[in-house]
Amino acid sequence: MSDLKTYLEKTAEQVDIALERNFGDVFGDLYKASAHLLLAGGKRLRPAVLLLAANAVKPGRADDLITAAIAVEMTHTFTLIHDDIMDGDVTRRGVPTVHTKWDEPTAILAGDVLYAKSFEYITHALAEDRARVKAVTLLARTCTEICEGQHQDMAFEQKGAEVEEADYIEMAGKKTGALYAAAAAIGGTLAGGNAMQVDALYQYGMNAGIAFQIQDDLIDLLAPPETSGKDRASDLREGKQTLIAIIAREKDLDLSKYRHTLTTTEIDAAIAELEGAGVVDEVRRAAEERVATAKRALSVLPESMERTYLEEIADYFLTRSF
Repeated sequence: MSDLKTYLEKTAEQVDIALERNFGDVFGDLYKASAHLLLAGGKRLRPAVLLLAANAVKPGRADDLITAAIAVEMTHTFTLIHDDIMDGDVTRRGVPTVHTKWDEPTAILAGDVLYAKSFEYITHALAEDRARVKAVTLLARTCTEICEGQHQDMAFEQKGAEVEEADYIEMAGKKTGALYAAAAAIGGTLAGGNAMQVDALYQYGMNAGIAFQIQDDLIDLLAPPETSGKDRASDLREGKQTLIAIIAREKDLDLSKYRHTLTTTEIDAAIAELEGAGVVDEVRRAAEERVATAKRALSVLPESMERTYLEEIADYFLTRSF
């Protein structure tokens, strides 16, 4: 894992340098707003997945695909800008959200700029024309799926107890899994991978991404704010239809009593109730199964350091606390 950490740090630095070179000296409020979150740092996991997938298919190809890596990071950032508006969040990555630093109309347009730019940058990747067309097509489809997933997540508030586990998995796959799937598959596609390799990388990213979302739910409940950087148990307080809530309902637990501002004692009581009923363990197993499926998908690729790193990234999705 220490080698992976070093790789991710170096990749993040590489991505940061490329982003600074392309967006660090922009003019005008709209472009400054577009660059604001993009330049605020981040783990850059999706670009790393794209570059690792490329080298797992054909060693050395990642060097030609940095613009594609930037493209998926821009896609991710445009979704964050719009999510922050919908959720009313005021900080992101340690800086004010775009709509609070500027205003909502500017933030919407800033996200739209990044959305458009992502397609421009992916066409700059050094790859065959057919591969670039496939990559653009996949990214376009992914953006649609992300919007569908976000809308499903919002619609869950009205559906309430009607939301089932299959609904949640579909939502998580579109909202979070789709972009990891696209990052991996685009890397494989641009590197010249065959259909079987590209599909395997897509399945890897989709299942790892679903596990990422499930772990997010656990972090919201279990991790202290100083670790997670989030408002602890906010999903519980708001009655969100997470996998935790769905499985709790299947076990006849009534979580409605926690739908108010919660004290630390009440949060601890909720955790004890959920753990005692086996809900937390069941949710963890669901994430673990997704990671196992993701790693099995990679078996069609030749053994390599990059394949090992992809497997370790999926494992990291289960152990992260923020």
